[in-house]
Amino acid sequence: MTAGTSRCSIHLSRLTAVAALAVAGTLVLTGCGDQTKKDDSSSSSSASPSAGQPAKAPLFDQLPQKYQDAKVIKVGTDASYAPMEMTQNGKIVGVDPDIADALSKQLGVRFEFSNGQFDGLITSLYTGREDIVMSSMSDTKARQQGLDDKGKKTGKGVDFVDYYMSGSSLVVQKGNPKGIKSLDDVCGKTVAVQRGTTFEDVFKQQKKTCGSKGLTIESFDTDAEAQTRVKAGGAVADLNDTPVAAYIAQQSNGTFEIAGSPAGAGPFGIALDKSNTQLRDVLKTAMEAIIADGSYAKALQKWNAGIGAITSVGINGGK
Repeated sequence: MTAGTSRCSIHLSRLTAVAALAVAGTLVLTGCGDQTKKDDSSSSSSASPSAGQPAKAPLFDQLPQKYQDAKVIKVGTDASYAPMEMTQNGKIVGVDPDIADALSKQLGVRFEFSNGQFDGLITSLYTGREDIVMSSMSDTKARQQGLDDKGKKTGKGVDFVDYYMSGSSLVVQKGNPKGIKSLDDVCGKTVAVQRGTTFEDVFKQQKKTCGSKGLTIESFDTDAEAQTRVKAGGAVADLNDTPVAAYIAQQSNGTFEIAGSPAGAGPFGIALDKSNTQLRDVLKTAMEAIIADGSYAKALQKWNAGIGAITSVGINGGK
């Protein structure tokens, strides 16, 4: 597979780090806009500081005053990306909510998740509807600079606190009837993908590479719709973060498998408005704290996502 990116980025962003996992078949899990599709599936991650925690958490005083007063950080997510974030029994659960849970114990505030459409999550930061985005979003230079896939300026851009590494993998029908092993193999065919993700950007770039052979790209609001298209045989492949692709294959009862090897490892980041530097910096400190105390590793292990664990926290480390 050629280099690309994810829900996240423009260079098959999440793969190399999990290549061994996908090849071995060890199933882990799985990239990224205003929350135009709000629903009732919202959850408040973590208990309040009074629930078995000290009256004041270690990093509470480093938060901007508005969050100290509100005791809440509003989080935008697209809860359709199991096991990173998904809805179960009306509650948003998964890797990202569990990491947020650990962060809350350092900060002494709740992380309140709200479900929205992926391609509107960054806009929700611009409008102030959400404070941060945690949605398996790839940290990319384009997102940092507010550029679309054509390099056109569409916003002021966002900052990222990087918290996970992942790559990308193609999801195909079980048995791989079309013999897809890399992005080059999709030329002349139809692929399905979630709209607004870096995976969509990867397919668009691949279409140029395909030249006269062409490539038909069908984009959907959710990855579940893209999967359904592949299942029905209307598309030969979907593209996902490797942990998510592995989870899809694991949960599909023999419907899907991963094609070829993962590629293009890159970081997922917590996205914030560029003006929110104080919150950005304390989130970085909190991430470092949960890595040190083991709660970060525990959150990943719960979802078999340890392969993408980081050991140091960066800001805007994506390419």
